[in-house]
Amino acid sequence: MKLPLQKKMYVIPAACLAFILFFTVFGDKGLLRIFELRQDKSKIEERLASSRADNEKLKREIVALKSDRRYLESIARKDFGLVRSNEVIYQFPQEKKQP
Repeated sequence: MKLPLQKKMYVIPAACLAFILFFTVFGDKGLLRIFELRQDKSKIEERLASSRADNEKLKREIVALKSDRRYLESIARKDFGLVRSNEVIYQFPQEKKQP
């Protein structure tokens, strides 16, 4: 199967161009990989922003725990069920739900 010289002049550059195009799109550093990396980067940036917001919230809570007695008292009441000496606690039995 011999191709004329004139057809070879078109086939060889076309094959080279197809080879280059294939690796430009699908290669290790191709367009698809770049697109995937950009998506990963945006997800990581979202997680980073969320972590920073959580960090700031925790810093504010630390400051409040160290300096704000009312906040500390509210935490003690809510989490540990503590009461003041002159307070009375009423406990009501829970109603059972009938099916």
